Amino acid sequence: MAEERAQRRLAAILAVDVVGYSRLMQTDEAGTLAALKARRTVILQPGVSKHRGRIVKLMGDGALIEFASAVDAVECAVQLQNAMTAANVDTPADRHIVLRIGVNLGDVMVEGGDLYGDGVNVAARLEGVAEPGGVLVSKSVHDQVRGKVSLAFDDLGDQKLKNMGEPVRVYRVRSAGEATTMARPALGLSDKPSIVVLPFTNLSGDPDQEYFGDGIVEDIITALSRFRQLFVIARNSSFTYKGRAVDVKQVGRELGVRYVLEGSVRRAAGRVRITGQLIDASTGVHLWAERFEGALEDVFELQDQVTASVVGAIAPKLEQAEIERAKQKPPTSLDAYDYYLRGMAAVHLWTREGNEEALLHFQRAIELDPGFSSAYGMAARCYSQRKASGWMIDRVRDIAEAERMARRAVELGKEDALALATAGMALAYVVDDLDDGAAFIDQALALNPNLAWAWLFGAFTKVWQGEPEAAIERVTRAMRLSPQDSQFFNMQTAMAQAHFAAGRYVEALSWAEAAVRGNPTYLFVNSCVAVSAALAGRPDVAQKAMARLRQLQPQLRISDFTEFAPFRHPEHRAKWLEGLRMAGIPE
Repeated sequence: MAEERAQRRLAAILAVDVVGYSRLMQTDEAGTLAALKARRTVILQPGVSKHRGRIVKLMGDGALIEFASAVDAVECAVQLQNAMTAANVDTPADRHIVLRIGVNLGDVMVEGGDLYGDGVNVAARLEGVAEPGGVLVSKSVHDQVRGKVSLAFDDLGDQKLKNMGEPVRVYRVRSAGEATTMARPALGLSDKPSIVVLPFTNLSGDPDQEYFGDGIVEDIITALSRFRQLFVIARNSSFTYKGRAVDVKQVGRELGVRYVLEGSVRRAAGRVRITGQLIDASTGVHLWAERFEGALEDVFELQDQVTASVVGAIAPKLEQAEIERAKQKPPTSLDAYDYYLRGMAAVHLWTREGNEEALLHFQRAIELDPGFSSAYGMAARCYSQRKASGWMIDRVRDIAEAERMARRAVELGKEDALALATAGMALAYVVDDLDDGAAFIDQALALNPNLAWAWLFGAFTKVWQGEPEAAIERVTRAMRLSPQDSQFFNMQTAMAQAHFAAGRYVEALSWAEAAVRGNPTYLFVNSCVAVSAALAGRPDVAQKAMARLRQLQPQLRISDFTEFAPFRHPEHRAKWLEGLRMAGIPE
């Protein structure tokens, strides 16, 4: 029986959505919903009906509309924009409802009351790149309406639209009396993840409070700029958008950035509330959002806390978004940075297979870019992970390779905090050069005090140098900067080690057990459980930990476990050895 052919027809499709819908909803959800409902009733539905259109579907902040005539579609689009502008006159600027519209003429497939196909997809893509308050049309629409409407058009040339195989000729609609404008060319993206931090909206109702939000944004820009893996737009460029209703997709095109961070500040009754959201400028997808609130007793301390929290939260999100982007690229088109990102994804798994895969990716990145300091540092990091997990095969060779990679990372990355931190950890832990390793980690912290890994590695070195209280301060800072870290269990391990060195074995056991729940196969932290339990008078727990250790690595002896925790202080080494023997680890 022959398959039933899909019904098709030629249609003019108008796609429309609201600019900054998420921000409006976050500021006043009930008011925004009420305003949208009123505008649909008073403006959208009558306008579509007047121009003989059909609303195919409403989608929260947008709509898809079908017309039999391209002329009707374009005239309806212009009328909608004019009516929305008029409706915004008596509304505060931060509550304006602004539309962007795309119109395309093409073949569509009909299923029930819905429409599908490239005719619809092109309209949606045009809407996505339209300016706030603007209308973009495809060449097929332009050719149909030229000379039939009292409007003029700016030719924006062929544009590569998302998920469209071929470029689309795009035109901007303008009124006949409007001066001809030249579209600002889209900037190419940096080879690094690129971000702009837009001025935060002041919701306090007091213009004198502008300085507070501006100060937070400037601090965030400065802090992000310390990450050498990021391309950060300078303050003078980002602040040109201050006080304007912006479309993040347009901002992304104008500044050549992949990510946009926007937010708001509200101060009232001795309290401050700050919101932030990270958006993929190419898709409009929200990657992260958070709200911070506190007292205004110390404004500048609170400002520092917000900056650290925002930067600590979004830096991993940016890295994860970049990793996902690299995973989607075909192997034949990977460059050094893509291999580096794939290595980062594998090393985060903390498995033997993931470790081997990560090292291969970092080595490939180094082959393609011999000056890539972070790739050398992360390769050295793989060897630290190997030692802590009991995965070393050729101990002498692994130590030599760890030192080679770490020394090269330091040589190339004098201004690269990640390279210095990872190299420092490998030197301190794998190579047993605690002095050099700790010094390089301290250099990393001076370069970028918002790098959570540097605080974590610095906590370990402080433990091994015999300064457990300083170690606790550092790991606490790491936890605050990256509370959702994929290797949070390693932070808990550092905390366990610090309490062990301080002689607080019950606390050490509690932290170590929490770390084991995060990574049950992590050999180092399992040994922490066994040793801490033995010294805390919990032989039952120590025995269970010993059983797990035998299952993970039956051939390991006390000499191997003493290397897991390279304490420099004689008393700490002696206690670690005592705990190992009490737990029943064989000589």
